[in-house]
Amino acid sequence: MAKINEEQVRHVAHLARLAVTDEEVAQFTGQLEKILGFAEQLNELDTTGVEPTTHVLDLKNGSRTTRTGLGRRTSPRPSGVRIRRK
Repeated sequence: MAKINEEQVRHVAHLARLAVTDEEVAQFTGQLEKILGFAEQLNELDTTGVEPTTHVLDLKNGSRTTRTGLGRRTSPRPSGVRIRRK
């Protein structure tokens, strides 16, 4: 199981610009150990033949024309989204 100490928790809090009390550091140390332990369990799974994925939904980049006060511009939109014009 992954071990994380209070010094590491304080370092992460410092990087995130968080002020933490001694009680919070102790609490977060235990919570982070459990999270890392769960992640280690996932590493034990056989993922042979499983394709890597970056997102659970198959989204495609799209664009639409939007009217603005300065004319038209192209904006990204999720695929399958329909825009009704009035």
